[in-house]
Amino acid sequence: MRTMKKRILLDLNDTAGTALIGKALSSEIRLDILKLLIEKASNVSEIANIFSIPLSSAALHIKVLEEAKLITTQEKPGLRGAQKLCGIAFEDIYFNAFKHKNGVENRKTYQFEMPIGNYYDCNISGRCGIISEKTYLGIEDSPYSFFTNERFDAQLIWFDTGFIEYRFPSYLLKNAKVAELSFSFEICSEAPGYQNDWPSDITVWINEKKVSTIFSAGDYGDRKGKLNPLWWSDTMTQYGVLKTLTINSFGCFDDSVKCSEHTLNSLGLNDGYYISFKIGVLKDAKNAGGINLFGEKFGDYPQGIVMHVVVDHEGEK
Repeated sequence: MRTMKKRILLDLNDTAGTALIGKALSSEIRLDILKLLIEKASNVSEIANIFSIPLSSAALHIKVLEEAKLITTQEKPGLRGAQKLCGIAFEDIYFNAFKHKNGVENRKTYQFEMPIGNYYDCNISGRCGIISEKTYLGIEDSPYSFFTNERFDAQLIWFDTGFIEYRFPSYLLKNAKVAELSFSFEICSEAPGYQNDWPSDITVWINEKKVSTIFSAGDYGDRKGKLNPLWWSDTMTQYGVLKTLTINSFGCFDDSVKCSEHTLNSLGLNDGYYISFKIGVLKDAKNAGGINLFGEKFGDYPQGIVMHVVVDHEGEK
């Protein structure tokens, strides 16, 4: 299934990221590799053969492109061992040379971290479970587990269909002009054991309004998650993908791709004492492949659900 590619946004606030892109695009052969991958996904051996270069050189070029987030790679079994299957990861690149001058001195970012066990409500069904850093919590494959007193220690949560809701404080939104609001979280699909090719449509609601349906390509288990405890079996889910949803005056964006017309105003963010963040899988979703939600001590990223609020101090009340 072909998914929408993201726009890469560059500016001089992120000199490291901009430099990585510049390095990746500075080689003619890497540009030719990008042209090839736009047409079709290819593994490292195929790339080496097509461009008549050593396998080690092809692997080095792929590493540079991957570090710049211009391509994605996935381990695939082959006759001579696992190979990296490479695919294009972006639609276009936009460089705003003046963004770092636009009111940076008048803006401040606040961060709120929400452990994944601190949910306010849930309604889930099917295969499900919760684990802490040390053990399973409650009864596996039973919604009863989601109401155990130990749920606040959760580091991995999974279920087939339904939702789980978190509530973030909204007091900052009442005392200042908010320029941008974003949520980041690590997720993947939920398959028996794991299946790298197991699609799922994961829905996100903010204040009960649907803002995005995220396509998850699989339930990833081909390698150990970077943060996973030693006791967790290699035959189970290991890691996810870090997603970021951003809401501003122009709309809602899923990793820089516009996914909804909802804005800061239309979501009613100033209407209550909290901001509701709900994530789950609809029973009638085209790909009802479940969800895994990762905590700060599981998967690849040391975080739960993180909300960032960018405040314009010139607009303070």
